[in-house]
Amino acid sequence: MAGARKPVVEVRRSQRRRRTVSAYRDGERVVVLIPDQFSRAEETEWVDRMLARLAAREGRLVRTDDELFGRATRLRGLYLAEYGDQAVPVSVRWVTNQNGRWGSCTPADRTIRISHRIQDMPDWVIDYVLLHELAHLIVPSHNARFWALVGRYPKAERARGYLEGVAAASGTPLTD
Repeated sequence: MAGARKPVVEVRRSQRRRRTVSAYRDGERVVVLIPDQFSRAEETEWVDRMLARLAAREGRLVRTDDELFGRATRLRGLYLAEYGDQAVPVSVRWVTNQNGRWGSCTPADRTIRISHRIQDMPDWVIDYVLLHELAHLIVPSHNARFWALVGRYPKAERARGYLEGVAAASGTPLTD
């Protein structure tokens, strides 16, 4: 969920934009698009307003353990269906004690744990991490067969790059 810290905000002014203001998340920052003719006071007002709107929208997104398990079930059906029960986890849950990895899997008891640090990341990044951990239920190591399973996810390379960027920007050394 969104924390109490204020995000980094990038304001982009446009000469073509006349009245509309919009905002979106780009990783850790929020991009606010405003008309070029806005004064600094209007800019500040609209940035605050758009941050509040984003927070309200994101507040409606509840990322619970149940939602995470459902997401894992959907991904298993899309990318690992031929493995049947072998790719079915017993539990999938968010955890707060993983700071050196995005997720972990214990194939022996079929449990998957996903770091709370990715809860605010884009869905396609969360899906990648989940599929990575689901693949460990089939192949415990990071061998070629494992990476072939993970590579079935169309945004795998993009998500890996995103996570590497987040790790580099935060100075967090990560294990694979």
